Amino acid sequence: MSSPKQIAARNAAAIAERFTMKGRRALVTGGSVSLGREIAIAFADAGADVAIHFSRTADTAFGLPHASETTVSDIQERGGRGLAIEADFSRPGEARRCVQAAIAGLGGIDVLVVCASVQKRTAFTALPTDEIEWQLRINYLATIELLQEALPPMKARRWGRVVTIGSINQTRPEPDLAVYASLKSAQHNLAINLAADYAAHGVTVNNLSPGLIVTERNRWRRQDAWQWQRIQQTSAPMQRAGDVNEIAGAALLLCSEAGSFITGADLQATGGRHLGW
Repeated sequence: MSSPKQIAARNAAAIAERFTMKGRRALVTGGSVSLGREIAIAFADAGADVAIHFSRTADTAFGLPHASETTVSDIQERGGRGLAIEADFSRPGEARRCVQAAIAGLGGIDVLVVCASVQKRTAFTALPTDEIEWQLRINYLATIELLQEALPPMKARRWGRVVTIGSINQTRPEPDLAVYASLKSAQHNLAINLAADYAAHGVTVNNLSPGLIVTERNRWRRQDAWQWQRIQQTSAPMQRAGDVNEIAGAALLLCSEAGSFITGADLQATGGRHLGW
């Protein structure tokens, strides 16, 4: 007869096995801060080796110039290999180079999470052409480069996981984020098309759409505690912002063994915002 302690340990091991990423090699773009960082750490906890893409300029703007080094160190403390790749996705070819560097550093890529993105809260008619092109390059064209480079080896090995990080703005747009929202919708459509094309080759492709999440990007909105509370209460039926850990858990589901029969999904992690509330 097993003791309660033995039963608990066995159960914990069984759950861990369901969500294991042991032996997998992952690339998480935008992986140095906030949501990307938490996804990278969750993958490392599940046994994966993880390469993170980062932008030193963006991290410095957040006041976190050494975020990539910290994240790699945290990955390594969990027993996995960690690798940081700096790349400017606003420049053609950089996303493709990023995948190549991850493959060279880890010996291959089994999992790709497309998390890096930018947005500009500006009225549509006032958005300058250069800022439209900036968003187009980073939020969509770089995604195409990443996928074109990462998918063929996955197909050849007949195993792969791809998660594109979308947004509640795909279905609940804000007027001042029209270009950002339209590009997230385009990325979602791309994921659906690729999911159908690669399903027979053991590669799943899914979109994960967060709602309001506490991140470095919206830190400025939390300066006024009263205003932030009001924003949370009106953001979703749960009346609160999500935590990056809650989104990382969803990404782990889609990229681990637990998500092996899920493809072409748009997982709405929005606190119910997508319900039209």
